[in-house]
Amino acid sequence: MNQQLSGSNINLVKAHNIQVVLLNLLNEESLSRVQLARRTKLSNTTITNLVSELIDQGIIVEENGSEIPDDIIRPVGRPRTSIRLQPNARYVFGIHIGVGTFRVALTNLRDEIIDTCNQEFDVKMPAEPVLEQMVACVESLIDSNNITREHVIGLGVGASGLVDFPTGVNIVASNLSWRNIPIRDYLQERLHLPVVVDNNVRTMAIGETYFGAGRNSNSLVFVYGRVGVGAGLTFKGDIYRGNTMGAGEIGHTIMLMHGGERCHCGNSGCLETLVSESAILRQSDKIASQNPDGILAQLEVSDDVSAIERVFIAGRQGDENVRQMLEERGEYLGIALVNVVNLFNPEQILLGGIFSQGQDFFLEPAIKAVRQMSFGRMGEKVTIQSTTFGWKAGVVGAAALALINFFYQAENQ
Repeated sequence: MNQQLSGSNINLVKAHNIQVVLLNLLNEESLSRVQLARRTKLSNTTITNLVSELIDQGIIVEENGSEIPDDIIRPVGRPRTSIRLQPNARYVFGIHIGVGTFRVALTNLRDEIIDTCNQEFDVKMPAEPVLEQMVACVESLIDSNNITREHVIGLGVGASGLVDFPTGVNIVASNLSWRNIPIRDYLQERLHLPVVVDNNVRTMAIGETYFGAGRNSNSLVFVYGRVGVGAGLTFKGDIYRGNTMGAGEIGHTIMLMHGGERCHCGNSGCLETLVSESAILRQSDKIASQNPDGILAQLEVSDDVSAIERVFIAGRQGDENVRQMLEERGEYLGIALVNVVNLFNPEQILLGGIFSQGQDFFLEPAIKAVRQMSFGRMGEKVTIQSTTFGWKAGVVGAAALALINFFYQAENQ
């Protein structure tokens, strides 16, 4: 037998117990010491010692007279006391790297956004000056919010493309022409903070799993569409990355064996060539040119209306050609989700990016396909909805990556 067994020293056991307490307080607004002991299966003495330490650090607070469930027998005359997380006791940063844009968010221990910094950049720029702009954003947010640097526990980055999670290297981001970019090491050296990096859609899945709609799901799939199409999968709170860190590349599912458009991955007929933002814009350009008097052709792109939003507006205003095109895109997305359901049988599927932005076009045909075509009626048991965070899903997810790795489950990393 090649399995290696190793023991655990007392310090690691204590760290694990602390994080069990913190995760319970993350999931509940407040709990009593007795409730914490019951939920964690730790002794009352252990809970008392851990709680005292966390109170001394300012991470949790004790309150008298708080409303807690009446399932605890209390001695007569003793006031109710509860323990709750102090959200602003510590902070993290989340960075979402998109194609030509990045967002930086300062968040607290409940992943609530305190402040943001957004920047656009030329996709032809080398990685280093873009990373330097991120450094400037982080420093600016620390200064402008009067944050004590010692209270920043780390920084999470959601990067486009293939990421080697253990090293934090962006192996390839084809839409940015980035290859083998050591994002983690660069930002750690410049900011003197712990940094963790993963694929941006995986971070969105983590954000929803711990802080959003997926908090009660044992298995979740987050599907994000923008310039590309990707997916993040979590099972019992853990992200699934795959053997070579490439799990979730749903955008390169082959949908058309013959006659499909060429994808930048080298294949033809990928899902990304059918339902990505660029694919939809190509189809909409054809509609506008063929129908110069149509609603779509009469609408203009502006600072307030992006190119993709123009398409959604035209559909909402009754352009039947646009509506039909978007419905077809929704059907293709639905077929891809059928394959996801048949392979992974998740409890929940969340849609983000343009699929959330245009949910009135994508959601219904996607749900219909999953309900009708999934094997063994599995599609009837999966919940499908839009992300609860909207455009914030990227930065919330990146910050969640830092929170889970450096605070709530640090001993597992």
